[in-house]
Amino acid sequence: MRKILMIHGPNLNLLGEREPEIYDSTTLAEINEILAETAKGKAKLIFFQSNHEGAIIDCLHDHRKAVDAVVINPGAFTHTSVALRDAISAINIPTVEVHLTDIYKREDFRRVSIIKGVCLAQFLGEGTQSYINALKMILSTFS
Repeated sequence: MRKILMIHGPNLNLLGEREPEIYDSTTLAEINEILAETAKGKAKLIFFQSNHEGAIIDCLHDHRKAVDAVVINPGAFTHTSVALRDAISAINIPTVEVHLTDIYKREDFRRVSIIKGVCLAQFLGEGTQSYINALKMILSTFS
């Protein structure tokens, strides 16, 4: 069975509490549950969340030979982390970028994705559906 690494970046552990008017009231656990149900029988999902850039990079490195794809919501690292971009590029695994909100309609500093260029696609602005769409895209490549 195919394996997909689902990475959630900084502050996503606070979903449901953190600015629900922006990020909705759905928790990270609820998102993971929906994703697991979406992938059921098609792929095994490995979930990881960290507020630390190095931990996310280590996770990518550690799973580079064990997974077939990555779905990542890099959170604020989207706009700042050349190291994360380099890690995604280095592991050479199909990766899709996800955001709950439309970063291109937010504050100026959020409108740049450093990692977009090393990802297959970018899904954003649809809340939990952004994750589902990214996962479905990856699953469709396995057929």
